[in-house]
Amino acid sequence: MYRFCTKLNNYIVILLIYVLTLIARKMLAKENRNLVLAVYFITFIFGLPANIIALYSFIKKVLRSATPLDVLLIGLTISDLLFLVFLPFWMKEAIDDMQWYMPNFLCSLSGLIFYGTIYNSTLYLTAISVERYLGVAHPIKYKLKRKPLYAVVGSVLIWVITMTECSIVYIMQYYHLDNETADVNSTVCYHEFSPKQLEILLPFRLQQFVLLFCLPLLICCFCYINVIRILSQLPNICPWRRYRAIGLAFGTIVVFVVCFGPYNVSHLVGYINGESPKWRRNAVLTSTLNACLDPFIYYFSSSALRATFNSILSRVSARLQLQGFSSRGCQSTDPCLALEERTQSTIDHLG
Repeated sequence: MYRFCTKLNNYIVILLIYVLTLIARKMLAKENRNLVLAVYFITFIFGLPANIIALYSFIKKVLRSATPLDVLLIGLTISDLLFLVFLPFWMKEAIDDMQWYMPNFLCSLSGLIFYGTIYNSTLYLTAISVERYLGVAHPIKYKLKRKPLYAVVGSVLIWVITMTECSIVYIMQYYHLDNETADVNSTVCYHEFSPKQLEILLPFRLQQFVLLFCLPLLICCFCYINVIRILSQLPNICPWRRYRAIGLAFGTIVVFVVCFGPYNVSHLVGYINGESPKWRRNAVLTSTLNACLDPFIYYFSSSALRATFNSILSRVSARLQLQGFSSRGCQSTDPCLALEERTQSTIDHLG
């Protein structure tokens, strides 16, 4: 079963790399609605069930014994689920040849959720990186002071910041200074703007690029680089767990850059050129994929989620009568799982 889980993860990663390659090829080309619809569909199909399973696992874990990391993971999962719930509206837009024929209030609300949850992810990933860094660099001091309440307060602040920042969607939707502006937005949702709208929007996007992407990215890099450095120097740690934790840290940084980089770079390019880049809608597709990538990051970082995923796969394997898989679970081949469940060590803050 462990090999089956590993192969499944590898296939999903290969599929996502293929999709990212398509996005990169189309980035500077004319907008491709089929590509947009395909990415939305893949994100929804993989992301919705994976995030539901993740939320179920984290809630069970919190009910037993809550930690700040569990609270942050629940917040991030809820954000991804909210994103996925509103994603069908954008799929409908893609089906309608990138025209918005639904009510205007849905455009504003969907835009707020769409862009707000993207920045929720950047801030939650940053908060998780800080939590892991503190747990590894200062394990004793942090263990005495770590309380789930602090993570709850942090989650509330994250939602307030992102929803406030992305309220620009509402402002632009109803900021009509003349009839020409109203006509520009009649059947297009938050993609075409008049020059007067751009005078407000472009500087606002630039500060989002700095405050909600560059700053969190610098914090994540600082935390995870130091985590990797510390783990590499610790002698009495199961090698498999060390490699998993280092791979998780490195992978999170890569996902952060690949998923959120193109969309946020479009803010900078738009500000420099004085207009929204033509490839901006394709750039946001990589951020969309993050909603289905997060659960697979969780898989390697949370023993509770691994147990739930493995239990589900075991039941499916048993029902399908897969020879050789139905009699054992993924956890039986994990050489360090017993140690992971019996103790709470420094690496628990990374997993």
